[in-house]
Amino acid sequence: MREREDKNIDGEHIPVMLQETIEALGLKEGFVVVDATTNRAGHSIEIAKQIGKSGTLVCIDLDEKALEEAKARLDKLHNSPKVIFVNRNFREIREILNDLQIEKVDAVVADLGLSSQELDVSGRGFTFQKNEPLLMTFSSKFSDDQLTAKDIVNNWQEETLADIIYYFADERYAKRIAKRIVEYRKTDEIQTTFQLVEIINSSIPNKYAHSKTNPATKTFQALRMAVNDEVGSMKDLINSLSDVLRIGGRASIITFHSIEDRIVKQTAREQKYLQAINKKPITASEQELKTNPRSRSAKLRIYEYNN
Repeated sequence: MREREDKNIDGEHIPVMLQETIEALGLKEGFVVVDATTNRAGHSIEIAKQIGKSGTLVCIDLDEKALEEAKARLDKLHNSPKVIFVNRNFREIREILNDLQIEKVDAVVADLGLSSQELDVSGRGFTFQKNEPLLMTFSSKFSDDQLTAKDIVNNWQEETLADIIYYFADERYAKRIAKRIVEYRKTDEIQTTFQLVEIINSSIPNKYAHSKTNPATKTFQALRMAVNDEVGSMKDLINSLSDVLRIGGRASIITFHSIEDRIVKQTAREQKYLQAINKKPITASEQELKTNPRSRSAKLRIYEYNN
């Protein structure tokens, strides 16, 4: 599991690769820009400064609480652009812009990692370091038909569990973990993160129990991706870029693990008029790694639409 933002000692949010992301877009006064993963406005604040009062910024996020915090931060800016907040999935970017009667945009930013706030304070089970309900939903609004991590671990078949843990996270012990999950749930419903951590720890060889990366990391990542259909959402977003970007418009896409990066790269290749600006992904500088260690796995890919 990777986080897209960290906090400095003052509690201020640190957006990953901010300078590289903004410079890649070539923003100008009056631009229309979409921040597809607004979170707490880490990138949006700098975007707003660049496009100025004559610009338009569309801020999209599934987490309505994050959008409320983003609005509070953006409201403090002077000469702020027109800002529109949209509490929907970024995979719907085409429909969102149609609803707003915005035909084309100059730039799109998508930071696909999980924020530290969702880990630290959401209470929805993203972290294996706290005992929380197994939800893992990006939205904090719940409905009876909403899929959760609890539903997956208690109801999905062993083979399907093994597949998602392996393919979404490259977990070498996916089959062992899936088998143990199914055995455990025969006698006790799996409801919390600590129950799941216990299951994972009992599934792997002892020599990996104290490895540098927590043994639960990959399984939690895979479940989160399955709950929120992150693969489908990423593909829908990339496939929409040719429809929403003006000619010469650019998109900055930040991923946090190899599976995300591979999906973005492969999906973009299938788009006839979407040109990769950087052949290899941009990574965080040594200076950023020192101030924000969570940026170590971040990869930035830049695309331009040319018809």
